[in-house]
Amino acid sequence: MFYKPEDGHELAHNPFNAIVTPRPIGWISTRDSEGRDNLAPYSFFNAVAYVPPQVMFASTGTKEDRDNTKDSVAVIRETGVFCVNVVSANLQDAMNASSATLAAGQDEFAHAGLTKAECESINAPRVAAAPAALECKLTQIITLEGQSNYLVLGEVTGVHLDDTCIIDGRFDVTTFQPLARLGYRDYSIVKDVFELSRPDD
Repeated sequence: MFYKPEDGHELAHNPFNAIVTPRPIGWISTRDSEGRDNLAPYSFFNAVAYVPPQVMFASTGTKEDRDNTKDSVAVIRETGVFCVNVVSANLQDAMNASSATLAAGQDEFAHAGLTKAECESINAPRVAAAPAALECKLTQIITLEGQSNYLVLGEVTGVHLDDTCIIDGRFDVTTFQPLARLGYRDYSIVKDVFELSRPDD
């Protein structure tokens, strides 16, 4: 089939959500100027540069108690920092619980039963049990086409790694099995890993 998004797809569910998969999950933690912590998962997330290391996530949608956006973007606008927590397979239920729409200022860490740890280079919490966390300073918030669509870019200023995930000098994803977002309400756990050598290696 072929369809133009502006005309609709005539399917029961939007296929666009399932085309670009799997997608890593950016579990974004922030702290506002009043000291209130926030945590939310974003599946439009990725790393975008090596030097300096940079990441992005996109927020699509809004909450009634925020000005045309969601808690994460509102707090990052205010403070200029955020942390990206990596979601392992054993944290999937907590990640899902943190996606609940709570009132601004309510603590998703507590709602999901998660222990916090403090970041080192920024004033923000992180998920203590996450296999890795990236402390970031905001570089840009770009308004995208459409309603309440924002692209947040940040430079990584600190990296936390669980020592048990470092095998032979490499951060080994098989030790914690990352959770990835597929389409609709579908997820995947990364279990099968293989290596390919490039032609110019």
